[in-house]
Amino acid sequence: MIFRSVGEGRPYPDHGRVTTRDWSDVPPRQVRLDELVTTKRMLDLDTLLAEDSTFYGDLFAHVVEHDGTLYLEDGLHRAVRAALQQRPVLHARVLVSTTDGGTTA
Repeated sequence: MIFRSVGEGRPYPDHGRVTTRDWSDVPPRQVRLDELVTTKRMLDLDTLLAEDSTFYGDLFAHVVEHDGTLYLEDGLHRAVRAALQQRPVLHARVLVSTTDGGTTA
């Protein structure tokens, strides 16, 4: 299995980060693909195969850690590409969501 599990939706509180600029203060780090739970079931094949799919967005996937689980919020196409290239890790910005709804980078 590529991911820990495939989910649908975000089971954590809204963190208010929407744009790439909002995420820019979260430092990237490596995460293992088999530790990620996706928040989307569907992947647009055009996005996966596009040569410039990361040109207009963040270079890193966006992950939210909530209750010890890593949720892949944005960058499913990057994660699938990594898996197809047999890479077990992905560089991602990991935002830690606290139980009171706060966040830390």
